Amino acid sequence: MIRRKKKVRKLRGSHTHGWGCKKKHRGGGHKGGKGMGGTGKRKNTKWTWVIKYAPDHLGKRGFHRPKAVQWVPNTINLKDIEENLDDFMAMGIAYEEGGRIIVDTTQLGIDKVLGTGKLTKPLVIKARYISPKAQEKIAEAGGEALFA
Repeated sequence: MIRRKKKVRKLRGSHTHGWGCKKKHRGGGHKGGKGMGGTGKRKNTKWTWVIKYAPDHLGKRGFHRPKAVQWVPNTINLKDIEENLDDFMAMGIAYEEGGRIIVDTTQLGIDKVLGTGKLTKPLVIKARYISPKAQEKIAEAGGEALFA
């Protein structure tokens, strides 16, 4: 049925014109901003968009380990050991024993030896952890990998 008089004329004097709370029938302003504003679960026109295009937007997901529990090892590459061998000898971190040069990386505060680079000298390297690639390269150079 077509109204002869507009609903506005009929509801003059009413604050809300039949829409309940004053806030509820505000046109474009009711929807929120241009971004994700107004995409909450309450009555709004963007909720269908959220359900269709951003279903994972709401709610907590995943787990983050606390920083206190995480452990990142201090590492050194074979290349760095080879380059700084003279400095290590002067500091007493590397020393010669029985014709072999022994490098004790635990004295540097290093946890793990990694295999980047080449070894030209047969070294005995002591470390808490040594990567498999580093072990291969140490053995190829005629050295030995020891776990401290």
